[in-house]
Amino acid sequence: MPSSRLLGSFRPLGGAWFLAGGLLFTSPGLAATIPPPVDKSGDSWAHPTPDGALREMTTDRPDATESPFTVDAGRVQLEMDFFNHTRSEPAGVRVRQWSLAAFNLRLGINRDLEAGLFLAPWTRVTEEPGSGAKETSKGFGDVTLRVKYNFWGNDGGGSAGGIVGDLTLPTAAHGLGSGRVEGQVLLPVAFDLNGGFGLGAMTGVEFRSRTSGFGPVWVNSLSLGRDWTETLGSYFELTSSTGDGAHVATLDVGLTYKVSAHTQLDGGVCFGLSRGADDVVIFTGLAHRF
Repeated sequence: MPSSRLLGSFRPLGGAWFLAGGLLFTSPGLAATIPPPVDKSGDSWAHPTPDGALREMTTDRPDATESPFTVDAGRVQLEMDFFNHTRSEPAGVRVRQWSLAAFNLRLGINRDLEAGLFLAPWTRVTEEPGSGAKETSKGFGDVTLRVKYNFWGNDGGGSAGGIVGDLTLPTAAHGLGSGRVEGQVLLPVAFDLNGGFGLGAMTGVEFRSRTSGFGPVWVNSLSLGRDWTETLGSYFELTSSTGDGAHVATLDVGLTYKVSAHTQLDGGVCFGLSRGADDVVIFTGLAHRF
């Protein structure tokens, strides 16, 4: 499935459900063979969803467009980079950044609510101006706390929508963060286009620190994914952010590989389309549900 940060592993529901519905209405005897929807209203972090009732695993990586789907109640999902490398050259300064093992830990609170924790254990940033000494910063990154709620589509249907709230705490080593509390509110949606295609979109507002205080940044993205086989998927994405200096726009492409029902590998490249964007970002990682 095209498993991506917004598109998630978008489940191809539409065609299958329309076909099942048509058979149900034209063949009365078939109704008895179709099981009723599983009632998950009583599931919680203390009473996890049983294995047989788990929805297909969806992920918030590898694309930048967040997924509207949440983790099943009481389940934990780890999503992490093996590595992430960024190259850019703003104002003639050559910048190289490496990040290892940055991860998002997701916990299902109930049927439609989850909590998340983002950590970046090790990051190294090197800035090399045209003239002058090279500067290097390295160490632990910022910590982000997340809450996600799914409005509809978690367990079926041709579309899904949700809301995401993030709070970033200034825990990064010197030179790796803004040194202030920041946050964002995002509204992701996803649609089944049939034929193995899934479409994800997101809009939202980030609240970033500036010299004079805080300012809003409007973020938008659109991600198109496709299943090529039962295990291999790909995605194509456009992102945009405005409101904090130069406009940032990127073109992102990547692949996902489903190892099992609970494990997925991925990798991708992001290309800067505007002067304010990084030149290129290369990454690879995995997602695993426990």
